[in-house]
Amino acid sequence: MILSVVLITYNEEANIGRTLASVQPLIADGKGEIIVVDSGSTDRTAEIAKSYGAKVFIEAWKGYAAQKNSAIDKATGDWILSLDADEELGPGLAGEVHAAIHGRLGADSITEEDPLVVIEKVMAVEEAQARGETGSAVGFWIPRENFFLRRWIKHGGFWPDPKLRLFRKGAAKFEDRLVHEDARLIKGVSGKLKNALLHHSYPTLTDYIDHMNRYSSLGAEMAVAKGHRGFSVFNIVLRPCATFLYNYFFRLGFLDGREGLLLHLYHAVYVSWKYAKSWELARKNN
Repeated sequence: MILSVVLITYNEEANIGRTLASVQPLIADGKGEIIVVDSGSTDRTAEIAKSYGAKVFIEAWKGYAAQKNSAIDKATGDWILSLDADEELGPGLAGEVHAAIHGRLGADSITEEDPLVVIEKVMAVEEAQARGETGSAVGFWIPRENFFLRRWIKHGGFWPDPKLRLFRKGAAKFEDRLVHEDARLIKGVSGKLKNALLHHSYPTLTDYIDHMNRYSSLGAEMAVAKGHRGFSVFNIVLRPCATFLYNYFFRLGFLDGREGLLLHLYHAVYVSWKYAKSWELARKNN
């Protein structure tokens, strides 16, 4: 089995080397390839990627989902491992990925979800077996450790944060969303891995605030498309407060110390920004 590691980049010279170094055991000696779709970086991102043997393609920015799907389309491997440029494979994950794509995982890798999903999976397996296929998983959910100010955030809904990142070529695509896009299976059944991706998302407050500013603008566009156009005190004031209380207290975010406080406080601000910007955008459009 050949594995294609795919990722999109823009000015990621601080992260890309760490990411690509972590996947070398999976692609070395002809076992796989690295596909990088870059959006015109002005730093050394492309140069560093090529030093790890990556095939680098320069493309104009089309949006997160479209850019990631473009990278997937360029892959030639049997399996796809989709990563963000600020992620790396944690301890044990490379070996588990290798076992997964070669069909060597045990029965405990089968994903446990709500009853309707389980029924659908059983039916899909039975249909596959009726066609003479194995019915084995064509995609795998990977838990992700999210770091904020270099601290692993274990509470408040940030762990285990499962992501569908490993799947057979043609079995999954990223859904067409402006922001918070995720890969979704087109067909087949999924399993789960135990070892985690390490997501070095926001090493500084400036990184987080800049990121949330961009995301809130994209989220505002989605909110307007869904009909959120008026000035809503509930969405701009009460919803952010409720978000903070829920994540910080009820989901135990306070157990992550000062970093947890800042993360949930500023996440609530992001929610307020999103709905305030949606009102502003709708007013501008009108």
